[in-house]
Amino acid sequence: MLKKLFQYIYTGWSGIMFIIPMIIFTPFMVIPILISRRLDFITFFFIRAWVYMFGITTGIWFTGHNKKLVDTKKSHIFVINHTSFLDACAIPIAIPSTLVGLGKKELSKIPIFGWVTSRFAIWIDRSNPESRKEGSKKMKALLKGGTSVLVAPEGTRNNTDEVLLPFRYGPFRLAIESQIPITPVVIHNAAKLMKRGSLLLKPGVVHSYILPEVSVEGMTEDHLESLTQNVFKMMKNKIEELNQST
Repeated sequence: MLKKLFQYIYTGWSGIMFIIPMIIFTPFMVIPILISRRLDFITFFFIRAWVYMFGITTGIWFTGHNKKLVDTKKSHIFVINHTSFLDACAIPIAIPSTLVGLGKKELSKIPIFGWVTSRFAIWIDRSNPESRKEGSKKMKALLKGGTSVLVAPEGTRNNTDEVLLPFRYGPFRLAIESQIPITPVVIHNAAKLMKRGSLLLKPGVVHSYILPEVSVEGMTEDHLESLTQNVFKMMKNKIEELNQST
C-alpha cells in the first residue's frame, strides 16, 4: 500500500514536470514553426530541451541508438511501435531529423499538450476514412517539401501481451506512392515504466533503436503486403532480441 502511494505521488510529480517545462518552452517551440517550416530545427531543439528537463527532474531518461543511420538531409517515413504515452518523449530523442507525426485526434484534446503538438502533428480520426485520406494527402505534401513524417503502423497503443499488433498498410502505401524510404524505430522499455493499461509511472531508461532504412525504390502496389510484413518482422525480431537481453 505504501509503495502504491509513493507511485501515485511520483506520477503526480512527473505530470507536473511534464507540463511546466512544456509551458516554459512553448513560445520557442511554436513561434519558429509558425514563421516558417524551415525553422523547425529551432522548434525541435527546444522540444528536446523539454524532454531532457523532464528526464532530469523525474529520473525517466531517454536514450537513442544508431542515429547515424539516418540521413538528415533527406525525407524519411519513420515507423514506430507504440506501447506507452512515454513514446511521445522518446521520439525527439530517438530521431535526429525534424518531422511531423500522424496521431489520433483524441490526443489533440489533451490540455496544453494537444495545442502545442498540433503545430507539428497531423491529427486524424481513424474511424473516418475521409479523415485518414486527408491525413495521407497532407503527409504526401510534407514529404514532397522535404519534411520527414512519423507513423505508428499498429494504429493504436499496444495494450496486449503481443510484441506488436498487426500493421496497417497506410505508411507503407504512402512510402510506395511517394518513393520515400521507410526507417523503422523500435522503442523499448517504455511499457515497463508505464504499464499497459495504467497511467502510473516509475523511473528508468527508455531506449530507442533506429533500424536500417528500407528502400521502396521501384516498388508498386503489388509490393505493399511484402513491404509491410518485412518491416513488421524487422521490428518484431529487434524487440524480441531486446526482451531476451534484459
